[in-house]
Amino acid sequence: VPSFANSAMDGFALRSADVGTLPAILEVVTSIPAGVISDIPLGSGEAARIMTGAPLPDGADAVCPVEQVRYLPGVGTVEIVVPVRRGAHVRHPGEDVRVGDRVIEPGTQLSPGHLGLLASLGIDAVEVVDHPRIGILSTGYELTSAPGPLVPGAIRDANRFALMAAVRQSGFTAVDLGIVGDDDCDVTTALLAGAARCDAIVTSGGVSVGDFDVMRRVLQAICGRSARWVQIAMKPGKPFAFGTLVSSGVPVFAVPGNPVAALVSFELIVRPALRRLGGHHLLRHPVLRGIASAPIERKRDGKLHVVRAIASVDGEGQVRVRSVGPQASHQLRAMADANALVLLPDGDGVAPGMSVEVLVPAMDRLEACTAPSVAEVA
Repeated sequence: VPSFANSAMDGFALRSADVGTLPAILEVVTSIPAGVISDIPLGSGEAARIMTGAPLPDGADAVCPVEQVRYLPGVGTVEIVVPVRRGAHVRHPGEDVRVGDRVIEPGTQLSPGHLGLLASLGIDAVEVVDHPRIGILSTGYELTSAPGPLVPGAIRDANRFALMAAVRQSGFTAVDLGIVGDDDCDVTTALLAGAARCDAIVTSGGVSVGDFDVMRRVLQAICGRSARWVQIAMKPGKPFAFGTLVSSGVPVFAVPGNPVAALVSFELIVRPALRRLGGHHLLRHPVLRGIASAPIERKRDGKLHVVRAIASVDGEGQVRVRSVGPQASHQLRAMADANALVLLPDGDGVAPGMSVEVLVPAMDRLEACTAPSVAEVA
């Protein structure tokens, strides 16, 4: 691609040797629209009116754009007044794609450009990986999604809806598996039923060390040797469990019940695994280098702190970030207001002007800003 030499411009096909001395007057012997092959070769001192995409006539080796000539159709000649080198404004065979080129790697997410490229090669069908179906299950006797006033002790289930949205935003199909209480048998039944409908399952709640934290026991029972229960050195999102069901091989990812911890665990741990399951090679959202526009405080505790933040781009293209406010793992309002996550390593935090790593889950939520200087912040 292209399969033949053709014009990149509306203009005049010519022999570059004929325009070595300027101005040069050439006889126009034919006109060639796109899709037509001219049977009139160009001789010395001749040119052809040619349209974008039309095949070059035999003898021509360059094109001069129509805007750069003096042309009087009634006279039948064209005056070339600018230098035209050999090959100018000509699309050569194989210039875009050559025989034997690998044009799209396996694992590529097909974009409009990829689909256009496939069409240009005459390929109308390709093998793809189907969107994995991801089941979302909330656990906890206290949870409800019923409308109306809450009964004493009840908590509205936010995780299921947030995680289903995160699944859809990641390009997968979300399956609502509902709410199940903290009972080993009920959770087991829900997981096995969900596995019949889904390629993977994400649960929230029940992964800590309390008496009613059932996920560790359940996964050990139905996942066998693949079951894992770990505490990760990050805040929020420390407890995490995983296993593949012995009966079906469906993976189960168990994230914490605190809403922010659930979403952070999904972003940093679960989403990359689901992307791999879906055949992707690019597994993670981009991590940018940003500058703190205000202090971001933390205490030393041996953990990575994942700070909900607002990131914006200043007039120089620099990413500036500031903490969105409250950072407790149950405070979902801050997560909703944030458009980025600052990955803050163990230490005493950062001062204004210091460099930080910024994970941006949705690049379209980055906004332009007029950032204050470090001196103004101080």
